[in-house]
Amino acid sequence: MFTDDRLHMSRALRLARRGRGLTAPNPMVGAVLVREGRVIGCGWHRRAGEAHAEIEALRDAEALGHSARDATLYVTLEPCCTHGRTPPCTAAIIQAGIRRVVVAAVDPNPVHAGRAFGLLKEAGIEVEVGILATAAERLNEAFNHWIVQGTPFVTAKAAMTLDGKIATETGDSKWITGPQARAFALRLRLRAEATLVGIGTVLADDPALTVRAVPGFLPPRWFPPKLRIVLDSKARTPLTARLVVDSEAPNTRIVVGESAPINRVAALKEQVTVLIAPEIDGRIDLRWLLRELGAAGVVHLLVEGGGTVLGSFFEIGRVERTAFFYAPLILGGKNDTKAVAGRGFRSLSTALVLSRIESRWLGGDLFVSGRVGKPNLSMSAS
Repeated sequence: MFTDDRLHMSRALRLARRGRGLTAPNPMVGAVLVREGRVIGCGWHRRAGEAHAEIEALRDAEALGHSARDATLYVTLEPCCTHGRTPPCTAAIIQAGIRRVVVAAVDPNPVHAGRAFGLLKEAGIEVEVGILATAAERLNEAFNHWIVQGTPFVTAKAAMTLDGKIATETGDSKWITGPQARAFALRLRLRAEATLVGIGTVLADDPALTVRAVPGFLPPRWFPPKLRIVLDSKARTPLTARLVVDSEAPNTRIVVGESAPINRVAALKEQVTVLIAPEIDGRIDLRWLLRELGAAGVVHLLVEGGGTVLGSFFEIGRVERTAFFYAPLILGGKNDTKAVAGRGFRSLSTALVLSRIESRWLGGDLFVSGRVGKPNLSMSAS
């Protein structure tokens, strides 16, 4: 039975991944209905406001002429037990006569965690929890962070040379990595609700930060609108910048400081949304910004730089994951632009440590990702 449980939960996890980048501010969830060892229905949560995975699986079984009575339901996340945009899934599960429910991960919201299990058990349904829990929790690591902390899960992304440079002294940066790496980077952008850059990147590159078609991925039109955010304390964003004048301008947010020139702020407001942020030592208060974005439903924020912006997020301890692309190049030179700049950390004992490292080759480029942990305190004893 345990082997079968893992097999069916693996299928539910694969289904859940189909909702990547589509479900926010909801989690990705997959569900599989099994009776007498046979799969009779499958489903996944497709986007916020639409049916949850459990309901999709029940509907799929009905469409195929199967009854869910006495079946086992495999679901990657604890079923909802409250009425939100849709009715509670626990009620539908009980009404369908399901005999057993196998769940991978518990609801991360402490207000709801475990409540569904009690309701199902009261209805005489057998409940098993924890099958492939680690995989399920990693799948929704951004949602889990947002629902508990109230701020976006932050991924720091950079494409650099082997010696950590993102541009030459003259500003030459296109392209450091090859087409496969750039396509993968676009997938990261599609999976996040917002992409953030600093004013330096806007002035140097005039980026579009749009979501474009990626081979093997859903067309961009299937995804909810993606926010484009610029940190611009002095409101220096040109009124002719692509982020300001293109068709996606309604999704642009320029974040200026309280001391920004009033006339510049007013001019930008005529074309895009401007957020006026409090400042700390002349810089935008990033903690304030993250709280604002979290309240607006931004679950996952992709920070693309430049180096000073990335450094600022690392310094305040608000990067949860790195997404670094390394090209087989060496630039050298003390004045070339670094991927991560800012004030930095003063000693190895305070350096941030990465865990759960994942890597892959993308053509000739190496992609490395890891969870950002606490400072490397073990070094202080050496």
